[in-house]
Amino acid sequence: MATELIHEQATTARSGATQTPPDLLATPLRSARAEPAAAPLPTRWPFSISVVIPAFNEGATIGAVIQAVREQCPAAEIIVVDDASTDDTAAQAATAAATVIQRPYNIGNGAGVKTGIRAASGEVIMIIDGDGQHNPADIPRLLAHIGSYDMVIGARDRSSQQNTLRWLGNSALNRLGSYLMGMEMQDLTSGFRVMRRSAILEFLHLLPNQYSWPTTSALAFAKAGYHVRFEPISVAKRRSGQSTQKLFSNGIKFGLIILRIVSLFAPLRVYFPIAMAMFALGLLSFLVSFFITDPLRWHIPNSTVGLFVGGIIVFMFGLLAEQIANLRLKGPDRNE
Repeated sequence: MATELIHEQATTARSGATQTPPDLLATPLRSARAEPAAAPLPTRWPFSISVVIPAFNEGATIGAVIQAVREQCPAAEIIVVDDASTDDTAAQAATAAATVIQRPYNIGNGAGVKTGIRAASGEVIMIIDGDGQHNPADIPRLLAHIGSYDMVIGARDRSSQQNTLRWLGNSALNRLGSYLMGMEMQDLTSGFRVMRRSAILEFLHLLPNQYSWPTTSALAFAKAGYHVRFEPISVAKRRSGQSTQKLFSNGIKFGLIILRIVSLFAPLRVYFPIAMAMFALGLLSFLVSFFITDPLRWHIPNSTVGLFVGGIIVFMFGLLAEQIANLRLKGPDRNE
């Protein structure tokens, strides 16, 4: 009886394997052709990783961020730089088994990033915020491009910006950066990025201690000839605390950041058009004097002299600044 039962089950299994209805076989094939499956992203990478998390009063979220990062990169070194927080940020980070560096007084987000990079031992540095806005699930997509690229930046979409004014300011900065570098810069202010440690160490002295370190580092990589990629990401709303960025109170700082960027990376791209405009205005002033206001004699107005001399000074200043910028950013020392 048992022998017959086993024989019947085996016969049924063979018949099910050979007589599967054609429509059941065709369905997954049609689905695969319509929506091709994406290639699986690697969970292990051929390089060591250090994760740097600058934090200031992020005790409510820092533990969860560290746990989520560790799920994506189990072998990564995680360094939290506590910028003299007044809450339990350092304690929560230590409880989550991260390496904690505490500052005796507050310096700024950029200083925290620089401290973390100096302390890191990984070949690739990842920077992620401690407020929970960045999604650690995006980490594998960013790391997957290290190899062809030296820096991969998480580019936020319009809906991820905190407000319209912030979006307009960031868009203006992106346009300026694109003009200076001659390539599209999609999100220069995003702090979520991965990069080669050996490359960022070349420009660490250029990074400011406060909020423009993402812009400065991205432009430094692009200017020096390193490969930069912008990978689309989505950003959640801040879970706790408040942003220390205030649009109107930081308006002067934003203007100084623009001037600093121009002077550091591509001064001639700005000073040369200004010099040409001054030359054009000087010529226009002379033509107005010659044909309209004083047509009977050759008279060179003071405005023409001032604009021509000013144009020469601006051009020479820009040329000198361009040479200094090129000497500072020597670029990658490798054979390509």
